[in-house]
Amino acid sequence: MCGIVGYVGQRPAQDILLAGLQKLEYRGYDSAGISVITAADEIESVRAVGNLANLKAAIDADEALRAPSEGGVATATRGATTGIGHTRWATHGRVNESNAHPHFDTTNRVHVVVNGIVENYLALKTRLTDMGAQFTSETDAEVIAHLVSHHLATGSLVDAVRAAYAELQGHFAFVAMTLDEPDVLVGARRECPLIIGRGEGETFLASAIPAFLAHTRKVQYIENGELVVVTAEGTTFLTPEGEELPRDIVEIDWDEETAEKGGFETFMLKEIHEQADAVAETIADRTVRPDGVDLAEEASFDEDMLRGVTRIVVVACGTSYHAGLIGRYAIEEWARIPVEMDVASEYRYRNPVVGPDCLVIGITQSGETADTLAAMRLASERGAKVIAVTNVMGSQATRDADGVLYTRAGLEIGVAATKTFLCQVAVMYLLALRLAELRGTLGVEDRTRLISELKRVPHEIDQLLASLDVEAIAQQHFTREFFLYLGRHVGLPVALEGALKLKEISYIPTDAYAAGEMKHGPIALLDESTPVVCIATDSPILDKVVSNVQEVRARGAHVVAVASEGNVEIGEHAEDVIRIPALDWMLQPLLAVIPLQVLAYHIARLRGLNVDQPRNLAKTVTVE
Repeated sequence: MCGIVGYVGQRPAQDILLAGLQKLEYRGYDSAGISVITAADEIESVRAVGNLANLKAAIDADEALRAPSEGGVATATRGATTGIGHTRWATHGRVNESNAHPHFDTTNRVHVVVNGIVENYLALKTRLTDMGAQFTSETDAEVIAHLVSHHLATGSLVDAVRAAYAELQGHFAFVAMTLDEPDVLVGARRECPLIIGRGEGETFLASAIPAFLAHTRKVQYIENGELVVVTAEGTTFLTPEGEELPRDIVEIDWDEETAEKGGFETFMLKEIHEQADAVAETIADRTVRPDGVDLAEEASFDEDMLRGVTRIVVVACGTSYHAGLIGRYAIEEWARIPVEMDVASEYRYRNPVVGPDCLVIGITQSGETADTLAAMRLASERGAKVIAVTNVMGSQATRDADGVLYTRAGLEIGVAATKTFLCQVAVMYLLALRLAELRGTLGVEDRTRLISELKRVPHEIDQLLASLDVEAIAQQHFTREFFLYLGRHVGLPVALEGALKLKEISYIPTDAYAAGEMKHGPIALLDESTPVVCIATDSPILDKVVSNVQEVRARGAHVVAVASEGNVEIGEHAEDVIRIPALDWMLQPLLAVIPLQVLAYHIARLRGLNVDQPRNLAKTVTVE
């Protein structure tokens, strides 16, 4: 997702910021910018849409920065030794220069860079506008600059950041600087990552270690809910109330590749642990209202296309197909619209019946999946409205569709999809809730409860990953030659996705089936050597799943059940039970799939395989 870099020291800040942003490019972004405090008591800021090459070109072309060059790089700001930089992945507001970071206050004396979401930005923006603030962007992040500026009138930068932090709702990390204190940066963290790098006479602040690894391996960790005051000489860590906190300096021995992996052994494991942040990014600004979902704020999405829809078709491939299946259940359950689910590679050759009353949703992580694009075009040619659900801005799907709903997972390097899958599911839930509101099929109380539950999901993901232990199960079964996965209703696509992960990265033949269909064939495959993974989370049909589990055990198979906390009964019928936090039963796939990702991961690692680059697979499938 977005990247932050900050620097205070003795060296030219501009080059350090640009180099740091370049090291964060792997996170994914659509625009970038830097701000530096010059010796002339001014803040010079340059922003650009696109990649860092565009930002560097904008710096070289800027009249205020143009000067004799050293190796083709502008040198007017080489005297600036304090600055902040940012790479943005758009959430609020379209991709343009005005919405790129850094953001600034009306007087241009406070600049900030922000990752994450400010949930109460509309109320803050209204109040600040009434007090005379002039906003120049469509973003939620800009309110932080104006809010810090407002509080700066009565105190220091750290006091202003503390006061602003107390008023902000959401999940975010930000760094602020002001002309009034040109040798100070103040950072604040709530759920989004932020970390300190300590050098000799210089200090770095970034959202990830690769940004400053070339300069220092000495780090200080900013914990959740903390603020930090940064100068060239060092740091002061604070509680939101202003109490100082001790903090050790830790020396890391990471190489650059390890740093990009955030200290995890593989990109896949890192991305599994990024899922809480990814889901939070995906849902936060769209669930500002407690009783409803807003999708119209998307510059690329017109909600009018949702009105009058009498039928929905979802086309997708692989993992995206499984996300669509969950979406089908949610739309039919909440919005009461019939939904047809189709494999894109089949749909494009079916001569399907589709027309103006139909909404077609194409789900594609890359936005370049050939079969899904072809299915979307066919539907469009026949008069249907087409929505793309994708993770990549500017991809072909976004250009072909009538509207786009972006997942905000950030760059996913591991070939086996993890965080992009959860974000696709989250977007489908948001769409289902919005359709239900527009059609009046869910009351205010039900919508409020479901949105509250959905907003709990990022926290529950973090808690689940912190306590999840499936290594013993993986150790017991990693040499098996066949696995069977079973599920019913929303548990079925979870089973399908769990089985796909195991196939993709461990190369173990694995089947996934609707549990009620098991006795129509797959039961013949079961014996004492067969691990059977059952999705047994709370639902109106849990008793049916328990009956299917009993059928499995009667054939001697070893049952591994994924069950909701508090469910005692399933423990009587399974050898191993993996517990997940209890949520509304329709939302539980967002948690239930995580143990299956981690189980597949450990099995593949025990088999000595490269989980980031499984054989014969590609991240983007651009051919039939």
